Amino acid sequence: MRAWVEYLALNGQLLTIEREVDPRYELAAVTRRAQEAGNRPLLFRNVRGTRLHVATNLFADADNLRSVVDDSDEPFAAAYARVLDAAEARVAPPTTEVQAPGDLQQGSLTDLPLITYHERDAGPYFTAAIVLACDPDTGVPNMSFHRAMYVGPGELRLRLGDSHDLADYQRRAEKIGQALPVVLLIGVPPPVFCAAGTHLPAGIDEYALAAELAREPIDVYSGPVTRLPIPAATEVAIEGRILPNERRPEGPFGEVLGYYVPEGRNHVMEIEAVGWRRGAVFHSLLCGSREDLALLEAVNAARVYRDLARRLPGIIDVSCAPAFMNTTVQIRPQYAGHARDVMDVVFDSHADYNQLCCVVEEDVDLHDMNAVIHAFITRGRVDTRTRIMEGRKGFYRDTQDDFAGRVGLDATRPFGREDEFVVKEVPGLDAVRLEDYLTRGSRI
Repeated sequence: MRAWVEYLALNGQLLTIEREVDPRYELAAVTRRAQEAGNRPLLFRNVRGTRLHVATNLFADADNLRSVVDDSDEPFAAAYARVLDAAEARVAPPTTEVQAPGDLQQGSLTDLPLITYHERDAGPYFTAAIVLACDPDTGVPNMSFHRAMYVGPGELRLRLGDSHDLADYQRRAEKIGQALPVVLLIGVPPPVFCAAGTHLPAGIDEYALAAELAREPIDVYSGPVTRLPIPAATEVAIEGRILPNERRPEGPFGEVLGYYVPEGRNHVMEIEAVGWRRGAVFHSLLCGSREDLALLEAVNAARVYRDLARRLPGIIDVSCAPAFMNTTVQIRPQYAGHARDVMDVVFDSHADYNQLCCVVEEDVDLHDMNAVIHAFITRGRVDTRTRIMEGRKGFYRDTQDDFAGRVGLDATRPFGREDEFVVKEVPGLDAVRLEDYLTRGSRI
């Protein structure tokens, strides 16, 4: 991640904050203002209470995120789906065992930036923490994002969820009365960051995906306490274990959907070692921001694209912007009812996220919801092209059926009547430069 920050700086994207910033609310407020002003990455060099620099908004830009995957001209969803296929079929070792970095320093959680983001948050949270664990039976590594609430120097409280692989590992360890060794990775190389945000089939080593993205094996070293394979370039590593049969209050916390998740009894991580590289850069992530959503959207779009391309013809691209629970599919219609078949596949592809599915054609920008909705309301009857599926279970964290149901919007042209819906164009528009037509001194 440090090399990524340097890359952003060299390309003139990084904003550097030299003024002292309070980790309680102020850092989050400055981050939000910067996102509103242009969504550029930030580096805080003077955060009160810590010697570590803090970087944030590093993966919010779609083009930057795309550069982690590849530099081809194919749609992003298709490119990422291809990498997923390669990772799942990979036979070469995804990691290389190396010595622990020589500049590792040991300390306490209190040495790290303890950032409180929202007014009602129960305390400081580590929001960009990737939890590394190994399957208790097979030893296959798994990485996933989980919020971690700071309680004191020896304890963090984690929300694992019920459907994550990590929750399954913990249940199996707990069943035999054992703690689950874990490492919190903060500040990892971009390929590892992307791999951790991608759910792979059970038994697939997520380092395989990181290696495919990096185009080479990932250098790892054995954690001094847990012996888990830690990426050598990780800025901060927090080793410990999730205690069996122990749940303690965690939350509330301002989560990805933009609301507070109320207090609940969640898992307890006992801290055994905290280490960081000399000059470490700590990664902070403002939940629900573009940095948080961009990866979720990209991963879900790739999974949906792969499922669609395997089952239906005419699939061009998929977007899950502006929110990861919305899916827009761009198709080249092959038959009447094609859009309806697309919706069936989408709703089955990812039960947690695909609440709304819109289907458009090539002449509509699937990343522009204004264009998508305009196509829907101008290309035929909105009642017959709206599909409502009542009671279908939704978001995995939903306990009140607030996310039950599905809605599909067919924004394609009526099949066989495409010539009646040709988008109007002005000839020569692309060649016009407005400043060439203005009186000298006029401003645009």
